[in-house]
Amino acid sequence: MEATAAMFAPTQNLLDWLSSTGLAVSLTVLGAILMARFVNWGGSKVTDRIDSNYMQGDALVRSEATKHRHSVAQVITWVIITIIYVIATMKVLDQLSLPIGSLVAPATVLGAALGFGAQRVVQDILAGFFIITERQYGFGDTVQLAVTGSSEDAEGVIEDVTLRVTRMRNSDGEVITVPNGQIVKAINLSKDWARAVIDVPVPATSDINRVNEVLHQVGVEAFADRGLKKLLLDEPTVMGVESLTVDEVSVRVVARTLPGKQFQVGRALRVRIATAMRRQGITVEPDLQTVRAAEGEG
Repeated sequence: MEATAAMFAPTQNLLDWLSSTGLAVSLTVLGAILMARFVNWGGSKVTDRIDSNYMQGDALVRSEATKHRHSVAQVITWVIITIIYVIATMKVLDQLSLPIGSLVAPATVLGAALGFGAQRVVQDILAGFFIITERQYGFGDTVQLAVTGSSEDAEGVIEDVTLRVTRMRNSDGEVITVPNGQIVKAINLSKDWARAVIDVPVPATSDINRVNEVLHQVGVEAFADRGLKKLLLDEPTVMGVESLTVDEVSVRVVARTLPGKQFQVGRALRVRIATAMRRQGITVEPDLQTVRAAEGEG
């Protein structure tokens, strides 16, 4: 009987452990997962409500406050989930009777070993903190980011901003993820207001005063157009001659627009300017020598 009892003792001990400590650990892990999912669900509801308020409103573009609230809601969600998992980990260690104090020394050695690798993560988090608190950009902004080690800037519409990374989608539909610590310059193309700049090339022999009159009239008509006026903050302005070459003069027209609408306004103004110039017989003739050289190469 004693031998039989000794044989089943390990099994009984395992069952006792599973019914006490194992159950407590399982409930802690399950509770942490459920709480994290609930927080993530709540954060999604908040951001969806922010977006729905914008979509149902009359504003053509997101306000700076709306974009900031959306980014802050995402960051708070991420921080709360991280805290839940950290607390759950500490609770599980306590339930397993692993003395946290005894782990301090190994953790110190491990921290020193990983310190150099973690520097970049800490740099990303600090940079993300200042990006959000300083409102450099937020959800829905069109930005251009200069990234360390990249010869080309990353440009697109912000879809997600966390303390560690910035995610954007470019015009080709590609999602670009940039660590916040690697951003050396951020150009916000949709903050407060924007400007559409159109350089109009005309022949050097053209009457510049007449060209200015035509461009001014185009601006007046554009500002009177109901579709364009709601995108413009004021009437497009003719700035004058921007550059001068032997064969060509470039006259600049600028228009202040709502944030992110400079590209749409610029395309519409170019169509109007091209039509008005053609109607007045003002065109840029190609260089005959260049044309002949191209024909000779062909």
